[in-house]
Amino acid sequence: MIRWVDAFLDRPMDRLDAAVAFWATVTGSDPEPQKDPGFVRLRTAAGDEWIEIQGVREGPGGHHPDIWVDDLAGFNGRALTAGATVVSDHGSWQTLRSPAGLEFCTAEWRGQRVRPRPANGPDGVTLRPHQLCFDLAPSVYDDEVRFWQTLTEWRLDEGVRADEFVRLQPEPPVPVRFLLQRLGEERAASVHLDVSCSDIPAARPWHESLGATFVGEWPNWTTFRDPAGGLYCLTKGDPATD
Repeated sequence: MIRWVDAFLDRPMDRLDAAVAFWATVTGSDPEPQKDPGFVRLRTAAGDEWIEIQGVREGPGGHHPDIWVDDLAGFNGRALTAGATVVSDHGSWQTLRSPAGLEFCTAEWRGQRVRPRPANGPDGVTLRPHQLCFDLAPSVYDDEVRFWQTLTEWRLDEGVRADEFVRLQPEPPVPVRFLLQRLGEERAASVHLDVSCSDIPAARPWHESLGATFVGEWPNWTTFRDPAGGLYCLTKGDPATD
């Protein structure tokens, strides 16, 4: 059973400090470097940690979920049966890859149970990173939806069932859900972070003042790159319940 999910932000090592400073500010968190160099956990007094950042030495980075479970061997076995492959085994945690090539990590649950509260920004803005969006080519979309639904055993959110989106909704207090998006083109699968935001127009100048770069705007979300180049979206919603 999945007990907790972290959103893991992978950023180029030479931009790690910029990424940590940005995300610590917009989430109201304190950076806590880990024993392994290049790993930082964002700690908040308003809930258990759910954002981690690591520096990568090759490529532009991206995002992946860390999945905390109460039966690691059993969960990994289900993942392999569903079509995952093992990338690396670190003993207390493993890195696996979905059929479409999306990496995720699994680890034994360590008691996280307090859902983080939204952070407060200027002009009454509240926000909370709440969702990892899997961007999938049409050729892999259906298989990937089946894989993640089988793996997580989460509820399929009928409220957003559409040709291009499916949401997998965990039970509380798991703080990060999954959205699977069917792209309009064939390209490699990737993941980006969604941040629920109470007022996107008010949040935009704040994020840009912190070093984010505006990418594009749609009716229900606005896309940016953080100071380390990581793609993320501010999504219209209620951060207290999303």
